[in-house]
Amino acid sequence: MTFANEAFSQAEVEPWGNITGIRKSGQLFDFESSIKVVKGDHFTATGKERQHPHYKRNGDEQIVTTNIDSLFIKETVKDLSGGEIKVTITLNAHADNAYDGMFFCLTLPAEGSMRLPGGDDEFKHYVDAGRNYDGTAKGAEFKSPGKNLEIKFEGPETVRIRKNTAGGKNNLEFYVGLKVNGMSKGDTVQKVFTIKAGGDIDKSPVKLTLNTAQHGMQFDGLGGNFRLQNPKADPQVIDYCLQNLRVAFGRVEMPWRFWQPNKDVDPTLVADSGKIHPAVKKAMEMARRVDSTGAPIILSAWFPPNWAVEGKVNFRPVNGIWGNPLNKANMDAIYKSIADYIQYLKNKYGTEVAYFSFNESDLGINIRLTAQDHDDFIKGCGAYFASRGLKTKMLLGDNSDATTYRFIDIALNDPQAKPYIGAISFHSWRGWDTDILQHWADAATKLGVPLIVGEGSIDAAAWNYPDIFQEQTYALKEINLYTRLLAICQPESILQWQLTSDYSPLIGGGIFGNNEPLHPGQRFWNLKQLSITPKGLFAMPINCDRPDISCAAMGDNGKSVYAIHLVNNGTERKVTLSGLPLGVKQLQIYTTSKDLNMQQGDPVTVKNGKAKFKIPATSYVTLISQ
Repeated sequence: MTFANEAFSQAEVEPWGNITGIRKSGQLFDFESSIKVVKGDHFTATGKERQHPHYKRNGDEQIVTTNIDSLFIKETVKDLSGGEIKVTITLNAHADNAYDGMFFCLTLPAEGSMRLPGGDDEFKHYVDAGRNYDGTAKGAEFKSPGKNLEIKFEGPETVRIRKNTAGGKNNLEFYVGLKVNGMSKGDTVQKVFTIKAGGDIDKSPVKLTLNTAQHGMQFDGLGGNFRLQNPKADPQVIDYCLQNLRVAFGRVEMPWRFWQPNKDVDPTLVADSGKIHPAVKKAMEMARRVDSTGAPIILSAWFPPNWAVEGKVNFRPVNGIWGNPLNKANMDAIYKSIADYIQYLKNKYGTEVAYFSFNESDLGINIRLTAQDHDDFIKGCGAYFASRGLKTKMLLGDNSDATTYRFIDIALNDPQAKPYIGAISFHSWRGWDTDILQHWADAATKLGVPLIVGEGSIDAAAWNYPDIFQEQTYALKEINLYTRLLAICQPESILQWQLTSDYSPLIGGGIFGNNEPLHPGQRFWNLKQLSITPKGLFAMPINCDRPDISCAAMGDNGKSVYAIHLVNNGTERKVTLSGLPLGVKQLQIYTTSKDLNMQQGDPVTVKNGKAKFKIPATSYVTLISQ
């Protein structure tokens, strides 16, 4: 079995078609491919959120279909063995076009050397990869420290080499011609390549050092979003998740446009008369159900009633702009309408709302605010809640991405807003650089309130190609991000988007056209493993000496309870963990991977504050003190 694992290769393919590397023995030999259409000095390339691709797996093949304008593309990536893959690209022109060329492009680090078999004399031997080249070759071989890459064609092909230093980059771009001039309607072109990656497998032992003398913010556990969108498929997923996960936080929708469609009609009287809208009733029942588990509730509004905003409500972007601004002439009615909903939820369903927000108002999904509008709303609505005796506080942010952190600055620095802010929130779809995430951690520290990841996941467009949810690549990236969020942001909770059939962590049940019996996938087991973190532990510093291991630690010195989360993005490793208090004698270990479903291993012995154990390749490992 060990030999088979080492021989097997696995391509990392994004659902829009870009190959980001090849794994061998679990280690990723990274590069990035794309398909580029060139016209003059401009090009269009496949990339995240640039096209509308479809993704599926067929055994050892990953298949992506997409298009750039009228050029339709099918890309099949087949895993072979020994770090080798086969790439088949088929182009079909649905209209005449005048492109200067269509290319398969590999982006590589500029620090390396290259040779081109079948190319010009100067490339018979390895040369500096930074030089430009236009010509033909039968393939290419690239070497850099610790990594080799070889691409072979079925025959001589047009190739180009360019160095890209734009925007601070230092990359080599290697172009292979798919069609070096325009195509007429109905034309079809197919090219086949093999790509082989290899190099040093980093099996170096890992050293982790825990510092229990420092502690940061409290982590209460995994949360979930429960926005109801699919009456047929949602219940089965919600039931399974609530029965099998400890959900520490819940976020539900306020269907505002159905709660009070008419400004001059009291929604409470309508509801009391038995005419409550079905969507409102179901949303309130969902809130009560989550509340019954003991999880605090975030109430978020997406679509507003017409009277509450300027212009006709935009359900889709208009001229590239999402959402509608609030109608400032109706602010008092807006505050009352929201407060009435919260009061009704409390009186009739026994559910207290901890925090209120407009979903992604920085972007306009679907109410659009400026930073100043956001500050004004927090102060106005927060004061109104207080005047009504409601305990509900406002969420600062609830931003669409981590990248838009400047949106919260005005309210963050407004002392008049501070009394009404209960927590800060952002969504983790984009902006994973450490310095960006640190802005959010610093904001929570400055304000002295918890930080919440209101929507957790990695690809906001993934519902377009849901087969990606079953891929190890997606599952590993998602839990790797969560581990980094725990370490850098120290959130009170990460709320998975969603614990319903939308972005479901379960497989089958008719969801996304899959009629297998409903069952958990790798993403669910990752979430379950995260959810067993004991409640109320505090973030603690932990240092790792290897770059491809993500780690986060938390603990409570008073209770002698500690939890360490590790994501191994490489091959199997031996690990030594030091810094544990002397009173800790054992760690229970759990492992999730493509083949292991939160498998509980033999207890790990701790001697003199040190523990030694192994972590499998490409795995998520959790250790909890006993």
